[in-house]
Formats: sequence, C-alpha cells, structure tokens
Amino acid sequence: MQLVIENITKSYTDGKKGETIALEDINLTIHNEEFVAIVGPSGCGKSTLLNIIAGLLPTTSGQIYFDGLDLEKAPITSVVFQETGLFPWRTVYDNIKFGMEHMNLPKKEIEDRVQHYIQMVGLSGFESAYPHQLSGGMKQRAGIARALAVKPDLLLMDEPLSALDAQTRQIMQEELLNIWNTERHRTVYITHNIHEAVYLADRVVVLSRRPGKIKEIITIDLPREGRGDKAYEERFSAYQEEIWNLIKDDALDAVKEG
Repeated sequence: MQLVIENITKSYTDGKKGETIALEDINLTIHNEEFVAIVGPSGCGKSTLLNIIAGLLPTTSGQIYFDGLDLEKAPITSVVFQETGLFPWRTVYDNIKFGMEHMNLPKKEIEDRVQHYIQMVGLSGFESAYPHQLSGGMKQRAGIARALAVKPDLLLMDEPLSALDAQTRQIMQEELLNIWNTERHRTVYITHNIHEAVYLADRVVVLSRRPGKIKEIITIDLPREGRGDKAYEERFSAYQEEIWNLIKDDALDAVKEG
C-alpha cells in the first residue's frame, strides 16, 4: 500500500491581494515503511501540505489516496504537531488512550497498547501525571505515544521537536529514530532542520519558495542505524550541504521579504 500525492495545488483568495498559490503541482509517492522528510524555506507550504495530507485542509486541485488499500478498511492517520495538543485535564495514560476510545477495541487491548507505548517512549512511572507536570520532551513523548497507539497507516509529524532546547532535541531525535526502527510506520515529517531531516529520513523532499514546488527529492543512502557515527560524518555533511545549497537562495529571499 502506497500513499499517492497527485498533482496537488493549493491556492487562497484574499480580497485585497487576490489569489495566492501556496503549493503547485506536488507529486509524491510515500512507500510502505518509508520515512520522508519535507524541508524548505519559511512560507514554502510544508505545513499546508501536511494539513492537506491529514485531511485538515481541502486541495484546490489534485488528489491524495492510498494505492492498494483494502476498501473495507478506512486508513488511520495520526498527526503530531509542534504543540502536542495533550488534554490538560487528562493524565498521560488517558491522553494516550484517547485515540482508541472510539475504535471498538476490547478494553484489555487498549490497556495493553497504552502500557506498551508508555514503556516504548520512556514514560513508565508517569502514567498518572498531568501535562503541566511534564517537561517539554516528556510532553512530546506522550504525544508521539498517543499517535502510535492507534497503529496508524500514516504518521504525520509537523516540526514536533522544534520547540525543544538543543540538547533535548538531539535526545528526542535519537529516541524518535529508535521508535521508528521498531514500529516502521509510513511517515511524513516536516522540519526546518536539515541535520534532523538527514538523520531521520529515507528521502528528503526539498520544496521551493512560494508557490511551493518540489525542487529535488534526495535519497539518503546511509544505514538507518548509526548514521550519525563518525564513519558516516563526511557523507552526512555532504547531504546537508546539498540540501542547503538547494534551499539557501530561497531562504535568504524569504528573510529579506520578512
């Protein structure tokens, strides 16, 4: 089963400025067990594309569909945003349970899944804690656990680590990679951070400045595990430089435009 993004264009109409094209002619296929990162300058439409894929925004033209999907089973999509969206009145346990409450699952299976993902993301002992009692990294772990617990056909992540400090972000990158290597969900990951994209992804999609178009799709030919090791440092840096060179001029223009 593949996720097919076909000829997606998204435009907005503003009474004063007229039509603004956010995305233009986006074509991309996300394969099973593939992690795809999307990068680009500010305002290139990365988050807009993710929201369209998630079904939160309509397209102006084009379509998104699962190729080879069993028609009797609606695909399950989970989204992790920069702001975790945890319910402040729910404990960690109940937040993670939330997505399964309307899936007609046996109570025992729900309990087993919650405990499994609490352990996987390193929150054992914090089941009864409320979001305000958690650090930023712990909140993000809880949000990731909630997204994974429904066993999604597609996992969408919109800059989930960008609000974290540098040290916590690096730790979370490593943990996220370990989780992905265990679960292997089809994943679309939005980030401004080129290092993060190269560290996590099988392919990196580079978008141009608005209107966002696909400039290049770069396959990261490094092992899934250990790609941050010194043995791969030169190739890792080469991928970062290649991506930055594709983005640099657009990024500078975006900064000048304010």
